[in-house]
Amino acid sequence: MTLAEDYAALRGAAGARLARRDGLRVTGPDAASYLQGQCSQDVEALSVGDTAEALLLSPQGKLEAYVRVTRTAPDGFLLDVDEGFGGAVLERLQRFRLRVKAELDPVALECLSARGPGAADAVAAVAAEVWAPFSWGPAVGVDLLAPSVDPSAADVRWSGVAAWEALRVEAGIPVMGAELDEQTIAAEAGLLERTVSFTKGCYTGQELVARLDARGNRVARHLRGLVSDAGPGTVPAAADAPAPWPAGTEVVDPAGGKVVGTVTSSAWSPTLGAVALAYLHRSLSPPAAVELRLPGGAAAGAEARPLPLVS
Repeated sequence: MTLAEDYAALRGAAGARLARRDGLRVTGPDAASYLQGQCSQDVEALSVGDTAEALLLSPQGKLEAYVRVTRTAPDGFLLDVDEGFGGAVLERLQRFRLRVKAELDPVALECLSARGPGAADAVAAVAAEVWAPFSWGPAVGVDLLAPSVDPSAADVRWSGVAAWEALRVEAGIPVMGAELDEQTIAAEAGLLERTVSFTKGCYTGQELVARLDARGNRVARHLRGLVSDAGPGTVPAAADAPAPWPAGTEVVDPAGGKVVGTVTSSAWSPTLGAVALAYLHRSLSPPAAVELRLPGGAAAGAEARPLPLVS
């Protein structure tokens, strides 16, 4: 099993992995109206079985969680989030649950994620509570969610973490704990189009989102992609190859020697070589040459590019 083979399945055929996600069931007669007032997305418009991505924001408009919302019944919803952040979602929703007829019940979930043009057909025989289509740049496929998923009926290549990270970084998909934290503004991470309804009623944190939208979403930094000058010839063969650049690596504008951002995630792309996601100051307009200050004093050249890095 090699990184290139895993990556080829995720891009051109059907690759998959089985992972954990944290879930929260929201049920009761006020479930829809309650979530409508807390989520950035128009969840009341969802039909049973539909899913949508949404944000839970602080009253100041900063991100508290990036979630997926699935309507499981007329008065029931399942929220899922990156593993380890279910507690933050529960705490955030409990904080504003006053005189509301809605129950919040945490649930551990298994998620069979399949990517590639043949992904949906490859997992069609797998039973799951939620079937959520996924499309983000070059990453297309489906996520199957349930407290327990039996993957034995899936006809896929089980791909390693390194290939999944390559696909994620190329697409520019942010995750909780890396690109997304309590200081993140949705416009910085490129999440507005996917997660925000500008036609629904009020929700917690809406003021900042609306104000920035009215001003053209001019924020101080933006999530960008980085591509190493070294090219794809440096990519290791191992499917479990460690990331090329550590999170926190400083990104410098060589024109003036000023630090313009930091790496949040990196991966080995068989197509491009070493790639990364980084928040870069808006003064740096991609494509642009940058320099990475690596541990131990070493430096590496790269180019900052818009996302996604590949089509």
